[in-house]
Amino acid sequence: MDRNHLKRQVDFMKRSLLDQGYLDEQFIQLEELQDDDNPNFVEEIVTLFFNDSARLLQNIEQALVSGPIDFTRLDNYMHQFKGSSSSIGAKRVKNECTRFKEYCTAGNAEGCFRTFVQVKQEHAILRTKLETYFQLARQAGPSGTSGGQVR
Repeated sequence: MDRNHLKRQVDFMKRSLLDQGYLDEQFIQLEELQDDDNPNFVEEIVTLFFNDSARLLQNIEQALVSGPIDFTRLDNYMHQFKGSSSSIGAKRVKNECTRFKEYCTAGNAEGCFRTFVQVKQEHAILRTKLETYFQLARQAGPSGTSGGQVR
């Protein structure tokens, strides 16, 4: 497969992730920061996000199952997770975090449990989709994701 075809596939996949609401404009802004000196910048940031978010998800799950629910602590964990999600443009994950935080504010344990399942699901889906995206971008070459304006 030639490079131009691969680059078109990368652009199409990015457009799809944006159109389907998995990503938002923040992801595009991250890509605009990527250059020839650091061609894997976005992938490195996203990898850090997934590494850190695994710890946060574990903390949230532990807080949900360990005795009386401390909604303030849960809200603080989810606030961190929402901020991290927002920083990479993970729109669907961020939206589920917002719903979770609303249930925390309302003191609704069942809503927290239900929404946490959705948070984990959206997180896992995004991880899979971005792994595929970055794999394709690496095959397309260094400029596969840098500065590619998708509007």
